[in-house]
Amino acid sequence: MTASALAQTDAQKAFTNIKTLPGTWEGDTHMGPVQVTFKVTAGGSAVMSEILGKEDMVTMFNLDGPRRLLLTHYCAAGNEPRMQASLSPDGKVITFTYVDATNLATPHAAHMQKMVLTLIDDNHHTEEWTLVDHGKEHTEVFDLHRKS
Repeated sequence: MTASALAQTDAQKAFTNIKTLPGTWEGDTHMGPVQVTFKVTAGGSAVMSEILGKEDMVTMFNLDGPRRLLLTHYCAAGNEPRMQASLSPDGKVITFTYVDATNLATPHAAHMQKMVLTLIDDNHHTEEWTLVDHGKEHTEVFDLHRKS
């Protein structure tokens, strides 16, 4: 194989980075403590993130071909927004932006619009979730440390 055949796309690099997160993470939000558990599943084709806190939620990450990394967030609000990733030049910031959603009552109903995952080091990352509700944005930051 040539070097170009082995080169990963940005989507593949971002997914590889997310695959380093399995385990339990703990942190704080303005609503109190939160625990997030990551697990690589489905033969390595998906990563599941389970948020345990005031409201439990699940987020699935998967590649859709070599050039598109998707996130589907199974929200406590009862809808499932999908977002597509873009990777920062240094590979440490993965920004997911809204594509569409299932079970969204109206386009103005409360739903997650954006998630920014910042990989700080092997034991520390942040997740910045942006909710849109009738045109108003609300952001929650999870500052997470790997549980020892």
